[in-house]
Amino acid sequence: MAVVMDPSPPPDDSAPRHWLDRIGIPRPLAWGFLGVLVFMIGDGVESGYLSPYLLDEGLSKERVALLFTVYGVTASVAAWFSGALSDLWGPRRVMMLGLGIWVVFQVVFLVFAVPTLDYGLLLAGYGLRGFGYPLFAYGFLVWVTAVTPRRRLGSAVGWFWFAFTGGLPTLGSLVASLAVPRAGAYATLWLSLGLVVAGGAIALLLVREPTGRGRLAPAGERPLATLAGSLAIIWRDPRIGTGAVVRAINTAPQFGFLVFLPVFFTDTLGFRLDEWLRLLSAMFAANIFFNLLFGVVGDRIGWRRTVTWFGGVGCAVTTLLLHYGTVAAGDHFGLALVLVCLFGATLAGYVPLSALMPSLAPAHKGQAMSALNLGAGVSTFLGPALVGLFLGPLGVEGVMWIFAGLYLASAVLTLFLRLPEPVAAGAAGYSSRPGPAPRARDEQPEAQP
Repeated sequence: MAVVMDPSPPPDDSAPRHWLDRIGIPRPLAWGFLGVLVFMIGDGVESGYLSPYLLDEGLSKERVALLFTVYGVTASVAAWFSGALSDLWGPRRVMMLGLGIWVVFQVVFLVFAVPTLDYGLLLAGYGLRGFGYPLFAYGFLVWVTAVTPRRRLGSAVGWFWFAFTGGLPTLGSLVASLAVPRAGAYATLWLSLGLVVAGGAIALLLVREPTGRGRLAPAGERPLATLAGSLAIIWRDPRIGTGAVVRAINTAPQFGFLVFLPVFFTDTLGFRLDEWLRLLSAMFAANIFFNLLFGVVGDRIGWRRTVTWFGGVGCAVTTLLLHYGTVAAGDHFGLALVLVCLFGATLAGYVPLSALMPSLAPAHKGQAMSALNLGAGVSTFLGPALVGLFLGPLGVEGVMWIFAGLYLASAVLTLFLRLPEPVAAGAAGYSSRPGPAPRARDEQPEAQP
């Protein structure tokens, strides 16, 4: 059965729409987007300096690496569970749980673990805090997919990723660059706690939309069945499993790049470290802007088509351009800036996948989003693992070709992501109104107003 969000008749087509609706932000959730942005700024404050800070405090590289590995594992598990728990409890409660976990374990980390450098407490505080941000942020993403009309869902998820990546790592790192020299590294970690609390309060206190306050799964579905379904849906509906694989490919090279590109750009190409950091910032800045653009493009030309051509094919081309263009030009900063921005832009071509996946399983949107988030979690390990396996025998050029091949494979896989027939009128969204007759079902989930 489809989850009916707004059974009331659609409003008169002549009724004016709020400016937030016109730019793709569902007005009932507008404060939530701001809350996610502030929350993720707080979460991202530490991203650029926590590792060297702990090394300076006396931890070994191996222990710091293990600490971040544990954090990555818990974040991946939470990302997977976020959709299923949102189906079961409602997105708002999942966001509350994520905020509570983040705050409690950050306090443990700052009050007990960092001052004593007790490694067990560091693992407990920081590692278990990894459950926090995916439950909060991805819980809100499920809320967005549950109430946004399908014809504008691409734009709405584009705004979500704008808020998410705008905070982590972009503005979070900027806040750290301003705060650490003035207040110190330890005090800046307390600032991150304050920002997370502020973002959580904005989203949870100011968003009054009722759908996210209750469960999204059918009433008779039991808790264990809902949680098991978040994994079973991957093989029960091969399209969902395919979408999870595409999502894993989406950011696997991005995480792999962070392993070897810093050394490649500084030692091989001859850039200074500060120049490489500026190039990395430019890559994510371009990605943030194009997250919005490709959300809108997906609503106009089709979600699947956008992911196929701008995401899969686009990333394959820009990955190879990034390698061969920089090798040919050496330490030419201007050309490198253009090339990293092109990759960041095409990486955003996968944004409509967050609209496409829940639409593939309209009765179990949370489970579909769990599968999508599981793919995101796998990418954090897949990219570095491929680098570890192939960088030695094949070199940078070989790894770049492997990543380009993966992107082309993801473009082929998207051909199988065909949507079901439309759900009943009124089944999706806030203030929804019917659009014109749909085109081919594999291309038009989002009829234009």
